[in-house]
Amino acid sequence: MDHFHFRDGVLHAEDIPLTRIAEEVGTPVYVYSRQTLERHAQVFRDGLKDIPNKHIAFAIKCNPNLGVLRVLARQGYGADVVSGGEMERALAAGIAAEDIVFSGVGKKRSELRQGLERGIGQFNIEHEPEGIALAEIAHSMGLRAPAVLRVNPDVDAGTHAKISTGKAENKFGVGIDVAPEIFGRLAKLDGMNLRGVALHIGSQLTSLAPLEAAFERVAILIADLRAAGHDITHVDLGGGLGVPYHPDDNPPSPAEYGAMVARVTKDWNVTLMFEPGRVIAGNTGVLLTEVLWVKPGAKNPFVIVDAAMNDLARPALYDAFHDFVAVKPTGEKFDAWIVGPVCETGDTFAKDRHIDKVESGDLAVFRTAGAYGATMASTYNSRDLVPEILVDGDKYVSVADRISAGTIMAAERVPDWID
Repeated sequence: MDHFHFRDGVLHAEDIPLTRIAEEVGTPVYVYSRQTLERHAQVFRDGLKDIPNKHIAFAIKCNPNLGVLRVLARQGYGADVVSGGEMERALAAGIAAEDIVFSGVGKKRSELRQGLERGIGQFNIEHEPEGIALAEIAHSMGLRAPAVLRVNPDVDAGTHAKISTGKAENKFGVGIDVAPEIFGRLAKLDGMNLRGVALHIGSQLTSLAPLEAAFERVAILIADLRAAGHDITHVDLGGGLGVPYHPDDNPPSPAEYGAMVARVTKDWNVTLMFEPGRVIAGNTGVLLTEVLWVKPGAKNPFVIVDAAMNDLARPALYDAFHDFVAVKPTGEKFDAWIVGPVCETGDTFAKDRHIDKVESGDLAVFRTAGAYGATMASTYNSRDLVPEILVDGDKYVSVADRISAGTIMAAERVPDWID
């Protein structure tokens, strides 16, 4: 459920008609619903009600907007970060340092030090040299770094290849077969408090079976580590729960996910850590766009909108589906290609899609754009950087201003030695 709905024939975000935002802010623009964000945060937490010891850290990479993060901080969420910049965003949004988990396969030594200086709650170690570096830095500071070792369980998540992270050929974590030896060596290091393991097999999972298979493999690893004398107190289960992009999608609910986790982990006696992202933010946002032209095509017309692949990259990157809905639908439908103005054939949102019939000047939205939308935006083709709006009932505020191409160009320099 979300809070984007039709009222008097016009699509609203909560109590604000999207026509008003288009008039006052312009398009393209991301629009987020605070009520939806809070509801999804609550539903996910409620789904874990049978798990006694838990920590929920929102995956900032999917939506790092400070306004969004502040709402989730007020909901008691921590943060899963993958860079020093995301760490600073979490702190700026009011998330406590001890509630921050630092993931990511390529942490710089300066970022490891930054995390130690900030006093973050956990480092997820991706490989042995990183763990050695972390321990050395922590020891030099008179600290012991709270950490877990990320393992790769070699489980196919059954999702898109570019967002699958748990197979042996993926770059993340250490092989689960070599994890005990690596864990043993790292646990002995001065400056290291190695307290458990982590895993994350992929994003946009639409079945619980791969997750359960991965968790069962980790259960064996936990038993082996304890048998070797290690104290295992924390296990990070990652995130990845999918959301319905297509009207016919039916991914597992947080309640179904939570019930599976509670059943599989009931004897682990650990604090379980979760890193939800898309499932919290995905349906919180839409990308509002204006139809520029409807151009005849060889078979079906091209609906050319003012949003482009630089504003919403997922269709170009992953052939991802985003529902396209007119803000003031007439009830008529037609088949069309939906494309943007960027000079790339890849700037295509949909091919031969049956959609609301639209004309030049009409407004429409791409649904389920609250995750991996604005955060992946660029200024390709010297286009403005897309703004973001947060709606709360009958009011809204810009939580990220549109950055013009001229502002970006002003930061560039022509060397004086070029005549």
